[in-house]
Amino acid sequence: MSQPLVTILDDEPEIRRILTDSLEEAGFRTQSFSRAREFEASLKRVTPDVCLVDLSLPDTDGLALVHRLALEQGAAVIIISGRAQVQDRVTGLELGADDYITKPFDPAEVVARIRARLRGPRTGVQTSEVAEFNGWTAQFDRYVLIDAEGAETPFSHAEGEVLRLFLESPKRLISRSRMQEMLGSGAGDSFDRAMDVRISRLRTKLGEDPKNPRLIKTIYGAGYIFLGDVKWR
Repeated sequence: MSQPLVTILDDEPEIRRILTDSLEEAGFRTQSFSRAREFEASLKRVTPDVCLVDLSLPDTDGLALVHRLALEQGAAVIIISGRAQVQDRVTGLELGADDYITKPFDPAEVVARIRARLRGPRTGVQTSEVAEFNGWTAQFDRYVLIDAEGAETPFSHAEGEVLRLFLESPKRLISRSRMQEMLGSGAGDSFDRAMDVRISRLRTKLGEDPKNPRLIKTIYGAGYIFLGDVKWR
């Protein structure tokens, strides 16, 4: 099996050097870029396993780039930024980032966060990339939901992690602490709000009534239960 590929987008040469050295020492392959246009051009040739993206870029809006990556790429997206405010973290996670690391950082923490993203929420039971439930088909290799009429709706990598977690544990209570354990990311209000946003978006894409959802039920004070009948293939 080939080593996971991590791409680094940061306009600071020293940051790129530290990340490259630490990741390659930990067994990852790396590519690093100082400009978004070079980074995006590389994505047309190869899909990395993880993208590390700084928000303060000289040639594009970092948050807009993160949002595009979350919707269009099959890679996990981790923001690495000097913006340490809670609202910055929340905004990044709401736009589809899988994790948010603030500068200055410990390279060992970055490596650990990447490994957590690559482990993902998989339980080890399912190996399929297609799940069918209640008239819907989720294709995780293409990051799309397909309804009974064949219409496709894309979902982000972060939304897909939550959806897979539900589909792999149907009709079982999934607590907030369990979600945090399986999905990684930081604790606290920013994680809770990001989960709320991702679940809300999944409900919208599944045509759920927000006041009375049929598939993703909130158990107040406890967590969530996915009530669909799931078949993997």
